[in-house]
Amino acid sequence: MAGTCCARDYEKMFSRKAADRETRRFRKRGLRGSAKALAELAGDVRGESVLEIGGGAGTIEIELLEAGATRTTNVELAATYEAAAEELIAERGLTGRVERRIGDFVSDAGTIERHDVVVMHRVVCCYPDVEALVGAAADHAARRMVLTYPQERAIVRVAFRLGNALLRLRGSTFRAYVHPVRRIEAAAEARGLAPETRVRHGLVWESAAFSAAR
Repeated sequence: MAGTCCARDYEKMFSRKAADRETRRFRKRGLRGSAKALAELAGDVRGESVLEIGGGAGTIEIELLEAGATRTTNVELAATYEAAAEELIAERGLTGRVERRIGDFVSDAGTIERHDVVVMHRVVCCYPDVEALVGAAADHAARRMVLTYPQERAIVRVAFRLGNALLRLRGSTFRAYVHPVRRIEAAAEARGLAPETRVRHGLVWESAAFSAAR
């Protein structure tokens, strides 16, 4: 997510084909990898509301709804996920418990209510202004915020730079970012959330949980 002016390039990156692949994998194997780990970091969501930013087809939300969450809201910049998401939600009998919105969360944050839990899976790396995104997300987390982002490793930075160079050659405005963890943590702490847990997944991804002061 990085502003509606870039929505077309985001929809090329996160296409209907990508949405179909995501839902097909979920049907066959369920939630796996860093997505599964992030859902577990959300903790006990029974009776709680969940806001997912950049949730794609909504597979993490479905996992949390089936774990006892009462309702979820998904704010997604790319409209290409909607058909696949609606089909999957209906299959699981969850229609009516999921609200899906298209738009830039940072721009639209004022129109979205707070939820108990906020989830961002591999979204921070797609947004240029990490303070704005994490700060707005933290403002909407009544209990907990969990997110996955790239590890601060030289090899990861090189890989992202090469990927961005290829995107630039193709004329795409989409860029991926390796934001410093200290900036992510500072943005969350400035909004009243305390860092609690950090977990690495392989060589690239890391997840973190932040909790509101009790």
